Amino acid sequence: MQAALLFLALLLCEFIVGTALRDANGWLGLNGMQLGVLSTVLGNGCVFAVVMHYQQLTYRQLFHQSPASTRATLMLIVPPVLLLVPGLMVAMSLALTLLAIIAPLSPGEQAMFSRMADGSVAATLAVCVVAPLLEEMLFRGIVLRGFLRRYSRGWAIFGSAVLFGAAHLNIYQFVVGVAMGMVLGWLYERTRSLIPCIALHAAYNTGALVVGDWPDAATAAETLWMLLLVVLAAVVGVLALRRMLVAPAPRKPLR
Repeated sequence: MQAALLFLALLLCEFIVGTALRDANGWLGLNGMQLGVLSTVLGNGCVFAVVMHYQQLTYRQLFHQSPASTRATLMLIVPPVLLLVPGLMVAMSLALTLLAIIAPLSPGEQAMFSRMADGSVAATLAVCVVAPLLEEMLFRGIVLRGFLRRYSRGWAIFGSAVLFGAAHLNIYQFVVGVAMGMVLGWLYERTRSLIPCIALHAAYNTGALVVGDWPDAATAAETLWMLLLVVLAAVVGVLALRRMLVAPAPRKPLR
């Protein structure tokens, strides 16, 4: 309930800030996407300031509360995390293709996704930088952190993933959000750091924005080689993360 109220407070704050910015846009001179990015940043900033003051949480604790150093996390955890991105993109693309057959996009949803991928600086900044940073701070840094104190590990990760998907307010991003939220939640629970989560989130969004429909124009041989490389990268990434983040099962003593 607290997480749901926090999300509603965030939406309300973004709405109020966005309304004020639109009223002042006569001298700001910003377009719709630029106003959206600015209102998101300012609205999130207001909510984070209140929540972190209430929880007596510093930004250092929010971003990296791991016993491992920041440098070790960047050098050892982030590279295998990035190897998962191509596999996640292929899996999510297949899931969304099937979902679009069952529930075709409405004209409003098509227009929304077109604005997100229009190639403008504001849209690119929103998708590749602002969204990964702010969403990870909220859904992993605050929501999942609180869930892990109250619930079991599995339920905490699943609950935060469902809330993360629901926050996007459409069925397509809900499916992607739940799947990605499970992966991101597992990463945060294992590392207690937002650094690999932000890296994965930003790389996935950037890849989805840059690659677009390129695989549709590839030949059969190119597609096959691409899939083999994707599978190989995912296997290497999973094995590396498993070795570093999954504790081995204790052996039973011999009689």
